[in-house]
Amino acid sequence: MPSQKIPVTALKSVNTLEGAGVRLKRAFGYRQIPLFDPFLMLDDFHSSNPADYMAGFPWHPHRGIETITYILEGIVEHGDNMGNRGEIGAGEVQWMTAGSGIIHQEMPRKSPTGTMWGFQFWANLPSGQKMMDPRYRGIAAGEIPEVSLSEGVKVKIICGEAAGVKGPVKDIVIEPELMDVTISAGREFNHSVKEGHMAAIYVLTGKAGLSDGSEHGKETVALFSRNGDSVKVAAPNEQTRFLFFSGKPLEEPIAWGGPIVMNTQEELDLAFTEYQKGAFIKAKV
Repeated sequence: MPSQKIPVTALKSVNTLEGAGVRLKRAFGYRQIPLFDPFLMLDDFHSSNPADYMAGFPWHPHRGIETITYILEGIVEHGDNMGNRGEIGAGEVQWMTAGSGIIHQEMPRKSPTGTMWGFQFWANLPSGQKMMDPRYRGIAAGEIPEVSLSEGVKVKIICGEAAGVKGPVKDIVIEPELMDVTISAGREFNHSVKEGHMAAIYVLTGKAGLSDGSEHGKETVALFSRNGDSVKVAAPNEQTRFLFFSGKPLEEPIAWGGPIVMNTQEELDLAFTEYQKGAFIKAKV
């Protein structure tokens, strides 16, 4: 029988102030290196008070990473130094590869529903692709397939595969999976994971029951061990919703300074020197 992955780490998200004054929850980040490799960070911004999020994230640089933004409620406007402009709305995803360098901003608008709720992952790039040309992948809500794995288990597949259905984001070097999973009370989610890949969940609502007998409520991330080939998450007493994510660890050194993540301190210092001198952008505009 397949060996069952069991969680070895459970972390409660912490209050964090980012950007120009955005109040959010950080599920994991710099202090958890390299537990979630190839993922670097996960932020959860969820508020019905515009004062918590309207200040946004004004112009700032990125190099060496990918940012993945998933919006459940609200609207985020974005723009960059290359002239790209757009919005990320409810149910939509933006997968941005910063690569060799991009300067952009992300500015929330007052939410039509009264609530802003979204997530941003940072995923690392391997050394050989940190200086690739930047690119965007914008995914509309209607492009994200939703499948029923079994009675009471529904999955929106952003990337990866479930029940023979693949998500719209493909050809990413870290071989990621990202799914939005909802389980009815008394049901469970079973999913295979590639050998050696990291896998984790972030609980949005309800409680997630895991194979070690533990239960974890909202705003908690649970990281599974890498010595199994599947994950199992149950909804013991109520409907439960969580983000499932996995990826291929890079197992490379990390030099992290604010919005820039490289492999060495020398590369990091060079990136900030180039930014200060106006030589940060490498791709042709």
